[in-house]
Amino acid sequence: MQTKMVVDFKLKKRTKILISCAALISVVTVGLFGAGLYFYKVAVVPAPKAFLSKPVKIKPGNVLYPAHKWYQEVTKARWHEISATDHLKLDANYIPAAKPTAKTAIVAHGFMSDKDKMFQYAYMFHHLGYNVLLPDASGHGDSQGNVIGYGWPDRLDYVKWIKKVIANNGTDSKIVVFGVSMGGATTMMVSGVKNVPHQVKAYIEDCGYTDAYDEIAYQANQLYHLPKFPLVNIVSGINWAKNGYTFKEANALSQVRKNRKPMLFIHGAHDHFVPTKMVYPVYKADRGPKQLLIVPGRGHARSYQNHPELYTQTVKKFLHRYIK
Repeated sequence: MQTKMVVDFKLKKRTKILISCAALISVVTVGLFGAGLYFYKVAVVPAPKAFLSKPVKIKPGNVLYPAHKWYQEVTKARWHEISATDHLKLDANYIPAAKPTAKTAIVAHGFMSDKDKMFQYAYMFHHLGYNVLLPDASGHGDSQGNVIGYGWPDRLDYVKWIKKVIANNGTDSKIVVFGVSMGGATTMMVSGVKNVPHQVKAYIEDCGYTDAYDEIAYQANQLYHLPKFPLVNIVSGINWAKNGYTFKEANALSQVRKNRKPMLFIHGAHDHFVPTKMVYPVYKADRGPKQLLIVPGRGHARSYQNHPELYTQTVKKFLHRYIK
């Protein structure tokens, strides 16, 4: 009888421990999922982001002022396209070159940026004799959408913009795809798309990341001191369930391995938002003619601003080799 009581006591004790463990696991799981939903909104839902620098008013004397003034005054045509994956209306500005030309630069903006904030690059390409197309990515600017795609669904939208340029400007078009930050990653992702029109002659990427997972994991650590596992994996899983792809799939590194066309890689020497070290594996992985420019100075996506002459002359010489 006493032995049975001891056994029953032990069973009850073990049961309580198992129930407590199960309850703890449930609480932790619910907590992690809740945190995942919160960081999904931070990372993927278009909205003002506290961790991004606020725009600075550009005044006379600022190195960007001539480009900003020009962009405000230049005639811009509005172009529209339908997104490749979810039938959203996309918006773009088109600026024809001063003299008729078959050369066009398609300019891709960064995370929570828009076409109008790419004015300095439009200015640069315009003065190099190019037509310029500045699209708003899905979920940004005047384009529809409620998701930040990190370049992955956007790569197919940019192929549609490429085809629109060809339809508008002719089959003799000579196109360079250019992007900064998320736009740089988008540019690299475009380079690996099968059957990109042959009218694309070159790519230029400035401070793009290796893949969305690595960049989001880096920011989670930098901004919130959080390890990438399991939170980033949970957010990636939520993104897969909602939007059909994981952050690892949004992979510029794997895309440039498929590229055979010329690509210029640019990165600031002291970039702590998309760390400078990310440029080296994508540069190494690229299979086409390539060039790497590390621009002295601090800050993210500030290479043009820090050294406009070096930046412009490097782009000019690179394109002159491949686009006549």
